[in-house]
Amino acid sequence: MARMGRPTVDVVLTDEERETLVRWSRRATSSQALALRCRIVLACADGASNTQAGRDLSVHPVTVAKWRKRFAADRLEGLSDEPRPGAPRTVDDERVEDVIVRTLESTPKGATHWSTRSMAQAVGLSQSTVSRIWRTFGLRPHMTETFKLSTDPQFIDKVRDIVGLYLAPPEHALVLCVDEKSHIQAPDRSAPVLPMKPGMPERRTHDYVRGGTTTLFAALDVATGEVIGQLHRRHRATEFRKFLVRIDKEVPADLDVHLICDNYATHKTPAIQRWLVAHPRFHMHFTPTYSSWINQVERWFGPLADRKLRRGVHRNVQTLERDIRAWIKLWNEEPRPFAWTKTADEILERLSGYLQRIKDSSH
Repeated sequence: MARMGRPTVDVVLTDEERETLVRWSRRATSSQALALRCRIVLACADGASNTQAGRDLSVHPVTVAKWRKRFAADRLEGLSDEPRPGAPRTVDDERVEDVIVRTLESTPKGATHWSTRSMAQAVGLSQSTVSRIWRTFGLRPHMTETFKLSTDPQFIDKVRDIVGLYLAPPEHALVLCVDEKSHIQAPDRSAPVLPMKPGMPERRTHDYVRGGTTTLFAALDVATGEVIGQLHRRHRATEFRKFLVRIDKEVPADLDVHLICDNYATHKTPAIQRWLVAHPRFHMHFTPTYSSWINQVERWFGPLADRKLRRGVHRNVQTLERDIRAWIKLWNEEPRPFAWTKTADEILERLSGYLQRIKDSSH
């Protein structure tokens, strides 16, 4: 017996409609909502079912069905939001687009970025209106982020190698992310810290007395989240070899050990190479240059710094190291692995799209 259900509306596009949908889906000034609706219609026009299109675009199939029907009934005009009850709008689409285009494609005179005040003066709107437009379209001119592109000629191979270890670790083996957090300071404030009170945060002096530094060598088990840690006052190949010996003692002898490390010189010295030859169950996997984000132990260093180090007060290195060891012990009582979800293809595809946005990129 044939399966019964709601019939799916066929979407057939004219060349002009397809060109418009593609342009709207890629235009920087399009809202994310409109761009998504355009991609939904394009997927439906290419023969995708509601379920398939929803899976590919990470939306619910009901959402796909809604915009499929809206487009079939009203074509391009059906992709805009329906009018909502309430007072009529006082700012039309052209003025909203003007704010968005100015924000994305220009800067004010005498400044590096727009503020709500300068934009309001430029377009003749109130600051609150500009603020609402920016929030609606996710624009934050006051914020900036930094990035560093890898120049490693083996970038793709290394990404595939390491992500493969995360998503499909080898049998009878342990995968450890290894790195050093060097020059951890033991600062002691020049005056006692004043505790928090109702209506008043904790207060401390801005200056401090340096009590020395230490280096934490850490190995994160990607399967369990447990951490093997060792502290040393210096950061050389000698200390790294001692840490490898520590790992060798703690990992059961019947397991291979895959170490994910960065390209720091101490990881590749002749002494380390000789040690690795003498311990063939150890396998080194090096991250691409300028790609610490792919090493999961870097993620673990974050909570260590936030919860223990950044606001800690230590009179000397000994108390600092004692606190770090105690924190690692506490972490290992209830370890929490970090879930890696992105495949290598997804990472490389996203990076490729990002590079296309960079003008005159040679990477």
